[in-house]
Amino acid sequence: MIKHPAFACEPWCLRVSGLDLDVLAQSESLFALSNGHIGWRGNLDEGEPHGLPGSYLSGVYELRPLPYAEAGYGYPESGQTVINVTNGKVIRLLVNDEPFDVRYGRLRAHEQSLDFRAGVLRRTAEWESPDGCTVRVSSIRLVSLVQRAIAAVWYEVEPVDEELRVVVQSELVANEQLPRVAGDPRVATALEAPLVACENAAWDARSVLMHRTRQSGLCVAVSMDHVIDGPPGTGVVAESSPDLGRVTVTASISPGNPLRLVKFVSYGWSGARSRPAVRDQADAALAGARQTGWDGLVAEQRSYLDDFWARADVRVEGDAEIQQAVRFGLFHMLQATARGEGRGIPAKGLTGSGYDGHCFWDSEAFVLPVLTYLLPEAVAHALSWRHSTLPMAEARARQLGMEGATFPWRTIHGEECSGYWPAGTAAFHVNAAIADAVNRYLDITRDEAFETSVGLELLVQTARLWRSLGHHDADGAFRIAGVTGPDEYSAVSDNNVYTNLMAQRNLLAAAESCKRHPEEARKLHVDEEEAAGWRDAAQAMYVPYDETLGIHPQADDFTNHQMWDFAATKPDQYPLLLHFPYFDLYRKQVVKQADLVLAMHRRGDAFTPEQKARNFAYYERITVRDSSLSACTQAVIAAEVGHMDLAYDYLAEAALMDLEDVEHNTRDGLHIASLVGSWIALVEGLAGMRHHDGTMCFAPRLPSGLTELSFTVSLLGRRLTVKVNRDTATYTLLAGEPLTIVHHGRPDTVSTAAPVSHRIPPISPGEPPTQPPGRAPAHRLSMQDTGFRRPTRA
Repeated sequence: MIKHPAFACEPWCLRVSGLDLDVLAQSESLFALSNGHIGWRGNLDEGEPHGLPGSYLSGVYELRPLPYAEAGYGYPESGQTVINVTNGKVIRLLVNDEPFDVRYGRLRAHEQSLDFRAGVLRRTAEWESPDGCTVRVSSIRLVSLVQRAIAAVWYEVEPVDEELRVVVQSELVANEQLPRVAGDPRVATALEAPLVACENAAWDARSVLMHRTRQSGLCVAVSMDHVIDGPPGTGVVAESSPDLGRVTVTASISPGNPLRLVKFVSYGWSGARSRPAVRDQADAALAGARQTGWDGLVAEQRSYLDDFWARADVRVEGDAEIQQAVRFGLFHMLQATARGEGRGIPAKGLTGSGYDGHCFWDSEAFVLPVLTYLLPEAVAHALSWRHSTLPMAEARARQLGMEGATFPWRTIHGEECSGYWPAGTAAFHVNAAIADAVNRYLDITRDEAFETSVGLELLVQTARLWRSLGHHDADGAFRIAGVTGPDEYSAVSDNNVYTNLMAQRNLLAAAESCKRHPEEARKLHVDEEEAAGWRDAAQAMYVPYDETLGIHPQADDFTNHQMWDFAATKPDQYPLLLHFPYFDLYRKQVVKQADLVLAMHRRGDAFTPEQKARNFAYYERITVRDSSLSACTQAVIAAEVGHMDLAYDYLAEAALMDLEDVEHNTRDGLHIASLVGSWIALVEGLAGMRHHDGTMCFAPRLPSGLTELSFTVSLLGRRLTVKVNRDTATYTLLAGEPLTIVHHGRPDTVSTAAPVSHRIPPISPGEPPTQPPGRAPAHRLSMQDTGFRRPTRA
């Protein structure tokens, strides 16, 4: 989709000229605005046509039954689905009684642009109505990163040739009709009319609607108000009904004398507070936004983003599309997390209803590691949400006969929502991802208050799960049987290497945290014997190894399975899960996404360089990347073992996952973890950044398609900038005490007094690995050599 020349390549903006209705749903995802609390898809202002209407509030969901052909003990009884809440985006326009609709009349010009630095979506259109009247319509849309409950729209209409009579209808719309989508289980279940009206009112230029969800019982309040600038005689009428709030503005306007309005929208919701309290919350937020005004909201947004980009920007020289893509990814990462206090991070953020709006392990395994270096306060909020769900995770563990906590594979509120237990319940590695995110956050921030109030208990309860799930065998080795690792084409295996190694780290981290805070540990009933048991299990953790092949099997006996018949698999049969039974996938050597390779990424200390090279080559030829989470990790290890151009290819796949609609489901929302994966591929891949025992290590190298890479990370009160070119890496400490770094195995100390530079040593990677037929990533250099490029604007 993004390859279309209508999409320009710009360093700080995503811009499309013209309007292609065939990819409207994908564009709505790309141009979505959010702050982690409110999500507005990039639908057209007038509401129609649309691909998928979408207005979301983080944590607002509806319950739905989970039907089973055969019920079983411990199966979740109900699922949770994100719902389309009251839409505050809609501004309809009538020109001399003709509705502005891009499907009728003639659309002379149309442009949308998402500005990564200003944090706004701009739109301009010039439209000729069926009866020959021409108007220019401009809008700027904003979801505030500063005022959590606020979104706003600036809207202007002006005639081109003659005086016209216009009517603008600014609306709140509840229970919009959603399109029916079938055939792909990744698409959210569309719930019809999930909101039950409670209250509505309208006066002056204001309106408010209140609803509750039918089954989950959540109360949602949405209020809007307007500032209107029109010629003398402009009329304003407000009205409301149970599912509609409307402010109608009528005016006669002429060229050079447009009609302008600013629409302020506030959202509030709760599952516990009373209806008046929720309504008052929305009203108060609206009053604050009115006081700030449109110009103030825009200025706040720019200031917030200026600070973010000063800490987070990544600069890439040599590939303008990758430069645009990495900033696009970081911007959407920020939108998914900035103001998500007390809520999880859905896999699609708040950009669409894909995956039912569920939170998976994606956030802890991929998003939080990046945020830790760029926006650590968001990490604390996300992990505090996991901590708030501990009672449900503990209850789930007891239901499964385990100790500690079993966090859900997919959820919104905290309960397990996966009806397929081999991929859900058995995926205990979500516990390890949470614990790893806690441990990394503590290593980078030394946030003792967080550790004692949140982190310690998360580490303790996840460690207890591993100790009860695993066992010591007759030889004393600690084994963890019957689990599903990250690769969802293998299920219920024994001793998954990734799971075992991450559990090992979890167990040791819990013991160390309890040692640092003995008083808090006693409150959790941790004694020395229990902590010693964690250490024993960690030290005795069994990690399978195939001596014959000289590699690590993904899990016990994996390398004894029959190979998948890749040659007989047609290109249109990917993703495999949509065309083959899981039974067949589970008993063959075929990998959906990086699993053993992810173990080498996150637990690189457990493998020798030779093992990494052999393992990577083996798993490359059986990994089909039917998951958007795979490419960034494959980029990291490809770079580590020296295949820099292959790492570049995987970097491009992760970065362009949604811009090129690689998985063909961008229509349902963006892949937040894959977009964040562009940073992972660049910083942990090409720059080789690792953090071990309080030391930052780097092993930078660039592929032949890039000339320079620079980025900034924050840790332990310091801010470090790294600049890499073909021959040299330069490390500059911008703030903080001197920092010890390791460059390609060579330690050095960098201070604010002066940067340090080191030469980049050569590497001989050997023969490049092969991928399954038809599943190699697109070769980035070949694409550049053919001369294909989107139009570039400075």
